[in-house]
Amino acid sequence: MQKRKIRVLLSKLGLDGHDRGVANVAMALRDAGMEVIYLGRHVFPDQVAEIAIQEDVDIIGISSLADAHMTLVPRLIDSLKSKGSDIPVILGGFIQPEDIPRLKEMGVAEVFGIGSKLNDIVSHIDKMSSIS
Repeated sequence: MQKRKIRVLLSKLGLDGHDRGVANVAMALRDAGMEVIYLGRHVFPDQVAEIAIQEDVDIIGISSLADAHMTLVPRLIDSLKSKGSDIPVILGGFIQPEDIPRLKEMGVAEVFGIGSKLNDIVSHIDKMSSIS
């Protein structure tokens, strides 16, 4: 029996329009054999949660370059919880180091800052999916 591909939903939240990095991540994940659903820019937390549940994804990846992650990512996690979902959320982009511990306390599974290697992101997602 063939193992199901890891399904990853990627998105930008709110008004953040910078999408070059998340597009590179999407290509790296696809090249690694994962199924990627990219919602694009200007999506809101409740929409991401709803679509992630409908699409039965294994992981949600959020890219943040507009410094709204401390507001929007907790809203996403709260929305998932309110819908009875425990889909892990990872975050990448311009994240201040002092925000990382608070984000993890709020439920973010991992944070990949500017300069993270694509191979590290792929490996982490692969490991997370084999655990769940």
